[in-house]
Amino acid sequence: MDLAQVKKEIQFLRNELDKYNYEYHVLDQPSVSDYEYDQKMQQLIKLEHEFPELQTPDSPSKRVGGEPLDAFEKVEHAVPMLSLGNAFGEGDLRDFDRRVREGLKIDEVSYVCELKIDGLAVSLRYEDGIFVQGATRGDGQTGEDITQNLKTIRSIPLRIDQKETIEVRGEAFMPQKSFLALNEQKEKSGEEPFANPRNAAAGSLRQLDPKIASKRNLDIFLYAVGQWEAGTLTSHSDRLNYLKQLGFKTNPEWRVCKNIDDVIEYVNEWVEKRANLSYDIDGIVIKVDQLDYQEKLGFTAKSPRWAVAYKFPAEEAITTLYDIELSVGRTGVVTPTALLEPVKVAGTTVQRASLHNEDLIREKDIRIGDTVVIKKAGDIIPEVVRVVEDQRTGNEEPFYMPKECPACGSELVRLEEEVALRCINPSCPAQVKEGLIHFVSRNAMNIDGLGEKVVEQLFNEGLVRSISDLYKLKREDLLQLERMGEKSVDNLLTAIEKSKYNSLERLLFGLGVRYVGSKAARTLASYFETIDNMLEASYEDYLAINEIGDKMADSIVRYFDEVQVKELIHDLKSLGLNMDYKGPKKTEQPEESPFTGKTIVLTGKLEILTRNEAKEKIEILGGKVTGSVSKNTDLLIAGVEAGSKLDKAKSLGVEIWNEQQLIEALE
Repeated sequence: MDLAQVKKEIQFLRNELDKYNYEYHVLDQPSVSDYEYDQKMQQLIKLEHEFPELQTPDSPSKRVGGEPLDAFEKVEHAVPMLSLGNAFGEGDLRDFDRRVREGLKIDEVSYVCELKIDGLAVSLRYEDGIFVQGATRGDGQTGEDITQNLKTIRSIPLRIDQKETIEVRGEAFMPQKSFLALNEQKEKSGEEPFANPRNAAAGSLRQLDPKIASKRNLDIFLYAVGQWEAGTLTSHSDRLNYLKQLGFKTNPEWRVCKNIDDVIEYVNEWVEKRANLSYDIDGIVIKVDQLDYQEKLGFTAKSPRWAVAYKFPAEEAITTLYDIELSVGRTGVVTPTALLEPVKVAGTTVQRASLHNEDLIREKDIRIGDTVVIKKAGDIIPEVVRVVEDQRTGNEEPFYMPKECPACGSELVRLEEEVALRCINPSCPAQVKEGLIHFVSRNAMNIDGLGEKVVEQLFNEGLVRSISDLYKLKREDLLQLERMGEKSVDNLLTAIEKSKYNSLERLLFGLGVRYVGSKAARTLASYFETIDNMLEASYEDYLAINEIGDKMADSIVRYFDEVQVKELIHDLKSLGLNMDYKGPKKTEQPEESPFTGKTIVLTGKLEILTRNEAKEKIEILGGKVTGSVSKNTDLLIAGVEAGSKLDKAKSLGVEIWNEQQLIEALE
């Protein structure tokens, strides 16, 4: 087959797969079996691999997930993605309508009502009909580039019949079916399940490895236009119809309402019907339909004056509180939790609810045996709202917090300016176990295979009693554990060994120093560069760092003064853990270099350096490494099998180096 024939075959396969994607994921009317779809996809991937010069960024093969990213690049929104003001009842909706009519000086306004999807707001940018960039909302002005992850959502077209630049906006979400399957899988592997589909969707789209997002079965509804160079439509409803015409998936339940009474009728209808949907919604969005009216009304500093989000009232339920359970967190805080007779709330069965602290229990006069009203705060976290006092029988028992830790028996204390009771015994088994779970977590040492249930198993079997014990685990001991086969054990030991080489900030965050989050850990690690420097630093040294306040500085100094902490760090050193910062160092002031002040993109496979090593070295020498090529890019470093980024750099006249030129410049 010659190149022209291959090109024709590839284009045919792409057109067919695009058609199948649209039928299945947008119309919900598949015309072929999954087997036939997979066969054609494999055929396309094979041809593109054999003829890499024919690869394009809009190919359906890009949906399987590209190479892992080092970090998400920032994206400035051409048109801000502002949040909406909230309405919580009919009175708020009528006030909104009154303000709109007064602002326009007219008697009646038509509105578009749309279901408020509970997911992650994103923008999609198309140039010359090709999907070129997708971003999160972020703070409304600046989001994160998640293009590769969004490409894995099969209801997003990778090309459209629209040559003018257009940016569309919508809500990426996880259908309930996908959410249940994902949590079932997480529980089987001993990982913490997601609390709700919104968190699952957001977590999936913020994975640095797009292959993970591709397995999460996300979906999207498009509902707005941001930047549009050639927009001529006059109403929001016309825009929704046009988005659908272009091949975008829009929610079919939107409706034009001729006045606020129709809006309220629509809202009340969906308060009742929301439970029947296959995805989560948390309200209704109401927008003035006419675009010239929207323009006239304008914006406040935070939100448009022509739109509002009606938030559904939290669903409440009545049940019996039959006991109160105490748990000890890794910082020693003792938290009471209500144990409830199972009851359905907002689509899930609730058996536990947070009581926060002793003061709240006293304030609400909550007793064991009470009939209580519960709700999900923000439709997520169950909490006890109030006691149904007229159902008391006299047999209810007041609850008193203990004076001793339920896990170790040590005296509980209430520190100054705190409402929580705290166990301050550093050897408390509950704190040790929670500390281990934190240490191995994704933002800390990120040890694959060591989920919460596995850590609990190791702890309960006596194999792990401290952080250093994790690095002393023996293969023969692990093989004796339930659900631990040879492959699982080998993978776990490999992951533990790999974690020894993490940069200092991960270790520092994993140690669980009070007030030190992941961002502060990176700041401290980049400033001090080694754990030894931190051990020797004074309170004043820590306070000299702009991002570190007095409470954090005091906490760090107290932590490193503990004898047990010094012994732990000594043990970890002897076990081979890295104690140095591996990222670009803030204290270094590089001399002028070929990279100083330049924006640089790395693409393709590097053979001498890893991508992270190259990025680190360039940033130390004053360069800024980004993930996408634009008119602001100064230099592209092209490795083996460089693809669309190389093509775009050539079209923009960006300077291009190979890896050897990079090595020479670094030297």
